[in-house]
Amino acid sequence: MHRDERDLLEVLRFELEFLEKGGYGRSSREPWRPLLIFEDSPTCMNYDSQENPEPCEACVLMQLVPAEFRNAQIPCRHIPLNAEGEALDLLYRYGDQREIEEKYGKWLRSAITHLEEQRRTAPQNQDKPPGGSGEPAQGVPLYQNVHPKCANPSCPVAFHWLAGGRFFRFRPGDDLARMNSLSATVAPPASTRRAKHYWLCEQCASIFTLAHKPGQGVLLQTRWPELPAPGLKNEVSAT
Repeated sequence: MHRDERDLLEVLRFELEFLEKGGYGRSSREPWRPLLIFEDSPTCMNYDSQENPEPCEACVLMQLVPAEFRNAQIPCRHIPLNAEGEALDLLYRYGDQREIEEKYGKWLRSAITHLEEQRRTAPQNQDKPPGGSGEPAQGVPLYQNVHPKCANPSCPVAFHWLAGGRFFRFRPGDDLARMNSLSATVAPPASTRRAKHYWLCEQCASIFTLAHKPGQGVLLQTRWPELPAPGLKNEVSAT
């Protein structure tokens, strides 16, 4: 399965531009029907692809879909567009194209603003090594406490579906070779109900990864082990 590596913020920006330029007007090939949000946009992984379509679970947009709808036939129709939880699946039944595009555009602008603000205000110290001992730090499971956060113990960024980043899943007994890294959208199968899930925020994911080490658990590691972690050089020189 091909994994969608696109940046969520850039995808949403493109969608807004596509919407504002009338991209969801009537199709010259199928003028009898309105175009469908996401599905008839170049944003869709399977846009104009009739052969060998990619599964929706690989799409970057899946991280916006509530967990209970990730196995739906068309998951992106279930992305909540407002505080009332209205989604395209409902609007297609009761709304007209103007109303749908209006609510969709409002949601896009809000989501883009949220992501941009979050990236501007992301703590600058979250790329520092979690401790001064030089030992790898234990990753923090996503649902270890009431307020899920980044797996980097020194990073305070709270988990949010619109925050991007990277998800990981580890089962008891996993070793490094069997590490299973997932996009934010893949629902765990029944055989992995005992799995623990972890999330690295976008900035931490650009520097760190998570790995399971037998006898040690899930550890935070720099993505390039041959390089010192940011901030480590200064700590060494100060000793």
